[in-house]
Amino acid sequence: MAVLGVQMMMLKEAVAEQGMWAVLEKLSALDIHSVEVSQIQMNEQNVADLLRGTKELGLDVGALSVALHDKPGAIIDSLSSHFDKIVADCKLLDVRFVRIGMMPFEAMVSKEATEAWSAEINPYALKLKAEGITLCYHNHHADLIKFDGERIFDIVRRVAPDVFFEVDLHWVQRGGMAPLDMLEEYQGVCKLIHVKDYRVAALPIEAIELFEAGKFAEGYDKFVNIIQFAEVGQGNMNWPKLMPASEEAGAEYFFIEQDMTYGRDPFDCIKDSREYLKSIGY
Repeated sequence: MAVLGVQMMMLKEAVAEQGMWAVLEKLSALDIHSVEVSQIQMNEQNVADLLRGTKELGLDVGALSVALHDKPGAIIDSLSSHFDKIVADCKLLDVRFVRIGMMPFEAMVSKEATEAWSAEINPYALKLKAEGITLCYHNHHADLIKFDGERIFDIVRRVAPDVFFEVDLHWVQRGGMAPLDMLEEYQGVCKLIHVKDYRVAALPIEAIELFEAGKFAEGYDKFVNIIQFAEVGQGNMNWPKLMPASEEAGAEYFFIEQDMTYGRDPFDCIKDSREYLKSIGY
């Protein structure tokens, strides 16, 4: 069975305020024993705390986030500038996967732009593979854009065949493809899975007020935009089918993730998601 963990992007503020070790202890108390590190700097202290977690908490560091190139203000390591450090961190923490969270927006504007970006990342995937590390690409809804009938997903696979996928099932659904269809179509490629639910929120009173005021366009905009990120089990996605289908598609890790928690403590959201997944056998 794939390892279940949490995407630490949800806890970046807690790490900044309380420190990595305190956050790992809280996760362990919630029966979370694997993490994917994202939007958190892999500085000396955080790496040391993660290593301590592997020894004292039985922590499995499932994946680390990387970028292709440095960006102004970015805190994550890039393949072009920090390749040796990335490999060293992976070996120290026994990490087998690194992931790129998104291609640049400018790479999504045309087939040629996506091809150029994909061609640039594949050599790094090969270099990582030689070190026993698999590079994965994380999708959003935009990765369902089609150029000449070919999805961005397909262009990445064609041009960068040594790059695997981290499938965010919420974003697949938001992109208009049934997640079960995606998992079936890309069998064997889907190594990491973001377990994130898709909730349709109640229509806000502001929309009704705008309609009543004759401001149809503004009200309709609020009506259209009622999709939320949800705790697992509190949305509309079929997790009893999606979890085993993900494993059949090649999943080695499941990471609970919720981009926005709408005022709730993220630890409470993780607790709810964890309890639901436990109720269906995960």
